[in-house]
Amino acid sequence: MPKPLNRTQAIQNQQFLRELRRTGNVRLSARAVGLKYSTIQHRRRQHPAFATRWDAAIAFAQARLNKKGRQGPKPKEGGNRTLGGEPVIVRRNDGKLQMRAAQPGKLTKQCEQAFLSALSATANVRLSAKAAGAAEAAFYRRRRQNPAFAREWLLALQEGYDRLEMALHASVSPASHEDDAWRSNAPPDMPPMTVNQALQLMYLHQKEARLQAEPAHIRRRKGESREAHSFRLSAMYEARLQRDRERFEVMEAARRERGEGPYWGPRIELPDLGQVKGWSKADPAKTPHDPDRALFGGWRIGNIKSRGKE
Repeated sequence: MPKPLNRTQAIQNQQFLRELRRTGNVRLSARAVGLKYSTIQHRRRQHPAFATRWDAAIAFAQARLNKKGRQGPKPKEGGNRTLGGEPVIVRRNDGKLQMRAAQPGKLTKQCEQAFLSALSATANVRLSAKAAGAAEAAFYRRRRQNPAFAREWLLALQEGYDRLEMALHASVSPASHEDDAWRSNAPPDMPPMTVNQALQLMYLHQKEARLQAEPAHIRRRKGESREAHSFRLSAMYEARLQRDRERFEVMEAARRERGEGPYWGPRIELPDLGQVKGWSKADPAKTPHDPDRALFGGWRIGNIKSRGKE
């Protein structure tokens, strides 16, 4: 029979379960209440009721973290790199989410946003990484590991590609920027570059930003079978549909933020149609031939006969 817990141990267990519901991380929760990992595991083995509440706290943390989604670490004192110890939500090898303490020198949310902002202005990955203060390999690794960041990367790259196209077209006309003073919320200015540099960037990103790029895990291989070819095409089609759905959701979110309706153009306000007058040519002084039917414009049969006699 296990030894009963004293008051101090019971309070420690309560604090541990509270932290476990927040983080889903046993080691981090034990460290937060000042207990060793082996100590808290020993209490779990000795007390079945505590183990049951432990499992319930893990399930609660999983539900909360899945609803919140995977998030990058936020710096303690600002900046683009973590100092170490910042809370970050990660996905384990078994697919479950849990909160961990970030290691020093990792990318932060602020660094990701700076990179995406520069990428939407330039379509240049290396320049954007330099502007964000990190190596480009770190952003490529984040894109492979985080589907949400990969989606935002693609959207930013498409916007940057559009700006490159517009800049090349505008460079032909010297007066193309005469009416740009009204802009108040434009992306960052595009850095100076030659036409050859712009064309080189468009060549590098044309397949990803404009054409239907193959997913990395099903690139074309020599000697692939007909079944593999069909699977690759269907996967590309599904990826294109997913991009279209994401683009539509982004546009809908922007529309709702502006307070616009779901229809084209401004919403038309109509008066009460029952109060609209002047549309009927019927004589209001005439009594209807049939009192149960409405009298509209036109001649009655009796009036036609009387007019004929005249």
